[in-house]
Amino acid sequence: MSEHGILPIPATEYRRARWRNGRGWTREILALPGDPDWNLRLSIAELDAVADFSPFPGLRREQLLLSGNGVCLHFDDGETCELLPPHQRAHFDGARPVTGIPVDGPVQVFNLMWRPPALAAALFHRPLVGTMLCFCDPRTAWAVHVLAGSARIGDGGRELALAQGDSAWLPASADGRRRHAIDGAGALLLVQVEWPAGVEPPALDPAGRDQ
Repeated sequence: MSEHGILPIPATEYRRARWRNGRGWTREILALPGDPDWNLRLSIAELDAVADFSPFPGLRREQLLLSGNGVCLHFDDGETCELLPPHQRAHFDGARPVTGIPVDGPVQVFNLMWRPPALAAALFHRPLVGTMLCFCDPRTAWAVHVLAGSARIGDGGRELALAQGDSAWLPASADGRRRHAIDGAGALLLVQVEWPAGVEPPALDPAGRDQ
């Protein structure tokens, strides 16, 4: 953990586990406030065959294609949705039964899940050319995932370097608004997380990631 609480999460430290139904794999990036009762989870799903997604009642889900030739989402109510290259995405209710069908080979999908009204989350796909700014305050935090290229996050005169596939957590700032400068070249996924008034954002530590 850096002096301002920024938590680097290298891709080599993602927690890889089987899906609950055994049909695929997940590499967990972050879960808050912690397993198993999390309200926010960032992960990468790996599919190499037709797989039913585990249901998550009470959650919202947003998925974005990271790699592969695409995946078709077949919902039990008959709706279908394709996530095709380069980075198509879909937003749906976590309780909806859905089957993922890879298009011509294995795929990897970025998976954002959150629980309203405990918190709100929004996913942004942004090119990184030069410098961009993220602002944290007592109720706002950001997650950063390097989709392509590399990035550096300024932190009180020091820089945190992230390679492609790495992530970082920029926590809510209890002592007021804080600006984080991100520069580099490539593309980022940014997740803005906001907690309602009266709810204290959970703290993180570098070993267990949550406490």
